[in-house]
Amino acid sequence: MKQQLDINTWARKDHYQFFTQFEEPFFGVCVTVDCTRAYHVAKAKGYSFFLYYLHKAMVAMNETEPFRYRIIDQQVWVYDSIDASPTINRPDGTFGFAYFPYHADFETFAATAGEETERVRNSTGLVPAISGENVVHCSSMPWIDFTSLSHARSFSFKDSCPKVAFGKMTDKEGKKTMPVSVHVHHALMDGYHVGKFLELFQSHLDI
Repeated sequence: MKQQLDINTWARKDHYQFFTQFEEPFFGVCVTVDCTRAYHVAKAKGYSFFLYYLHKAMVAMNETEPFRYRIIDQQVWVYDSIDASPTINRPDGTFGFAYFPYHADFETFAATAGEETERVRNSTGLVPAISGENVVHCSSMPWIDFTSLSHARSFSFKDSCPKVAFGKMTDKEGKKTMPVSVHVHHALMDGYHVGKFLELFQSHLDI
């Protein structure tokens, strides 16, 4: 479900009108998160670490309202919840797109995501996800401890979905960290909102 946001009474009306005129309205940041606690919890409980931290990120994004905003036909809509559209790596070095419905409960999320992961891994081609506007495009690059990241984009396609990438986990003196890249549409949010998401994400990783 979604509801239309009244742009005329929105505090960010001027920001929206300004940034929607840009050919490239997305901005991005790269940060490092501490995943020590999350990694140990996942391993102790036999969870997939990827699904565990992805779920933590999705919880944080659903709690950060601007991440649920989408531009559709020049109007801003607010979704009740948003889902994940991640890339799934295959043994042959290719990847396919998947669709993970969001569930606040990790066990439920992991069950459906696990089935979808296996389906994509046993398929060929990109396997277009069953998705729509209410998704976050997610990528996992566990081979790269990146410090910056850019995305391939078609500027003729009016896209307003956030894009989040996770990199290689590294261990230094028992502290496990992971780079995270966040790209979002500047007409829908600012650095403040990305900062709130990252703060929530870290707090969920520490639970």
